[in-house]
Amino acid sequence: MKQKQWSIYLSGEIHSDWREQIVSGCGEKQLPVAFSGPVTNHDASDMVGVNILGAESQNFWRDRKGAAINAIRTSALIGAADIVVVRFGPKYKQWNAAFDAGYAAALGKPLVILHDEEHDHALKEVDAAANATTRSPMQVVEILDYVIKG
Repeated sequence: MKQKQWSIYLSGEIHSDWREQIVSGCGEKQLPVAFSGPVTNHDASDMVGVNILGAESQNFWRDRKGAAINAIRTSALIGAADIVVVRFGPKYKQWNAAFDAGYAAALGKPLVILHDEEHDHALKEVDAAANATTRSPMQVVEILDYVIKG
């Protein structure tokens, strides 16, 4: 019997190496996983709309064009994911990560949240919708290992 390859969508902050830690940890455990996520090059993500569709004189419309194109990727990949992992980092408010978590929850996707203790209160509703709330990338890896291998 062929082993299932699990699709894991990694959403959230882009200023640390948490994604690389999860990918590396899953590789060490030889988990049958494929990872996807948003475009993590901030400038490429922000400017995709005007780079493809043309310049805008107002930032609102520049951002709107980019967000709409990025939403094509996000909705398709979250929709195809077996598990969604969302990281909330300490430095910035990640409204897009909260939206991704809510979208995944609305689709009934298994949801793992990763954030530091300092965000416990602010993210209490997100945490309540999650199947697990973790503090480190290695805890995410251990959850994936358990879920996949049993």
